[in-house]
Amino acid sequence: MNRTTLSLIAGTTALAAVTGFAALSAPDAPGTDTAAKAAAQLPVERTSLLCPAPSTSDLAETSYTSFTPVTKGTGSGGKAELREADKESADAPADGEGKGKDDGKSGENKPAKPVLTPKEPGKPVTGDSSGGDAPALVGTADGRFAPGWTVQETTEVAAGTGRGLQGLNCTAPDTDFWFPGASTDADRTDYVHLTNPDDSAAVADIELYGKDGALKSAVGEGITVPPHSSEPVLLSTLTTERQTNLTVHVNVRSGRVGAAVQALDDKLGGDWLAASTDPSGSLVLPGIPKDATSVRLVAFTPGDADADLKVRLASPSGPITPAGHETVHVKGGMTTAVDLGDVTRGEAGSLVLTPTDRSVPVVAALRVVRGKGDKQETAFIPATRPVGTRATSADNSGKGGTLSLTAPGAAATVKVTASAGSEGGTPVSKTYTIKAGTTQDIEPPAPGGLKGTYALTVETVSGGPVYGARTLTASEDGVPAFTVQTLPDDRGTVSVPEADEDLSVLQR
Repeated sequence: MNRTTLSLIAGTTALAAVTGFAALSAPDAPGTDTAAKAAAQLPVERTSLLCPAPSTSDLAETSYTSFTPVTKGTGSGGKAELREADKESADAPADGEGKGKDDGKSGENKPAKPVLTPKEPGKPVTGDSSGGDAPALVGTADGRFAPGWTVQETTEVAAGTGRGLQGLNCTAPDTDFWFPGASTDADRTDYVHLTNPDDSAAVADIELYGKDGALKSAVGEGITVPPHSSEPVLLSTLTTERQTNLTVHVNVRSGRVGAAVQALDDKLGGDWLAASTDPSGSLVLPGIPKDATSVRLVAFTPGDADADLKVRLASPSGPITPAGHETVHVKGGMTTAVDLGDVTRGEAGSLVLTPTDRSVPVVAALRVVRGKGDKQETAFIPATRPVGTRATSADNSGKGGTLSLTAPGAAATVKVTASAGSEGGTPVSKTYTIKAGTTQDIEPPAPGGLKGTYALTVETVSGGPVYGARTLTASEDGVPAFTVQTLPDDRGTVSVPEADEDLSVLQR
């Protein structure tokens, strides 16, 4: 192996350790021993998270919880900080007229003071805000605070459009997002929030797909998000068409953003709709509340080919085929919605979608309703990645929460750890076995002597893939308010190939 190849590997190693998203793959050259140097799993050294502005309601009460699980091999240095995004651009929502133009001044503003700064991994730190003026937050973590860093944004809105409980795991920046389940219906007010963590402007396109295909929208192209700022884009300003079920695609041309959809209903409350996992032939949507009164599946395939999917519910006793909904046909480039009713019938459940024949990439999400009449509340469950090595959910209080775990294939064993409380308490761990093809609702363990809120960390011990979600509940004048966050792998480590010689000079 020559020095040029070694330099390439070392450079890739440095990049992977910093970002957590780099990978190296090359064909084997004749005479090389690729098995001699196995890849090592190293903690990521730096990560970013972005929290959209929580609400425009004067009645909103928002709490933030920042948490990093303890990770071996991270050393003793580092920090995590959340700061206010640049208000200069965030004050004015982007629409078909303004489109979030960059005036060139945003990057000149002095950095905002941190609003959340954890003292140590393993212990949550919390903050709160009131009213409709709370800004978006831009955060970075490095060193021992980077691997698995998670921030939960939870908002209670007492009345008005979107009233109820709204929750979101603050998102990592990326360049491609799919949101099946959005709407421009008359009762809905849906915003796509775009947040830019970087020093240069980002440019994004927002594409909308309805039941008949792409919706015409010239104003959705080339939306500029200035540095360190956030732009809420009202979907109804991007099209004149009223569509009950839409798929939103955010494609970033330049730079990177965090993206989330805030879906607010005049009658059914509202919540955040997080992005679906990358398009895939098989999908899992975990954690449907057992008392759900209405469940709607919204699916979309980005290509031209149609997708035919088997629909299965992983229940506590095993896989069930919903009566009348054995399969779903998704036309290429068109959004398909299927009302599944009270599909869980009073039991824990997760939806599992698999191809009936050939595999076609699909994205999907569920709109879930609890309650009846004028006492209904909505939440969303996107298709998600498996828990993998480790996943974390912050902002647990010891009551009003459910942890839902499903093993759609082989049985699996997981360890669930409740962290120390934000104001005191001792960590507690328990091990659970999830039978093949089932979903189990677990009352989360709580720290001993809990004071404040705590985080739950789920780790796969053995067996097949596990998917998870955490549900928070509250009572708002008889409305069964709730919010659901899925538990994808935190990508706290990255696979790094070993080099034959020390080229640490390339590390920064």
